[in-house]
Amino acid sequence: MPKDPAVVSKNMKQIHNKNTSIEIQLRKALWHKGYRYRKNYAALPGSPDIVLTKYKIAIFCDSEFFHGKDWEILKLRLEKGNNPDFWIKKIQRNRDRDWENDKKLLFLDYTVIHFWGHDILKHTDECLKTIEDAIWEARMAR
Repeated sequence: MPKDPAVVSKNMKQIHNKNTSIEIQLRKALWHKGYRYRKNYAALPGSPDIVLTKYKIAIFCDSEFFHGKDWEILKLRLEKGNNPDFWIKKIQRNRDRDWENDKKLLFLDYTVIHFWGHDILKHTDECLKTIEDAIWEARMAR
């Protein structure tokens, strides 16, 4: 059954690219651990969601849909849905842009970390552990 375009439009307008719930949860966890960071740091390629400038770590909090988690499976689902050409092209472009930004950040000697939204919400401690491991590596490299 097709959805009402007005309802779809209203839902899409509610999706933001800054200060999402997954970003806020990870930022709060980092703050409580005593780590200070910059958010949506436009001085770096891709404006990472969280940047630990002291350790040159760029963190992206990616939503599963818009960044194409399990892309081959998602792509098949999109092909059967509404407006498949638009969504496949959009998500593929997001994935390509993510990859290009990662390359640029690596060239600038940044450690790049991507977390899926579900992992942040359900396994915040594991995400923090990954970040702390990267901090440890950055300290050892000095």
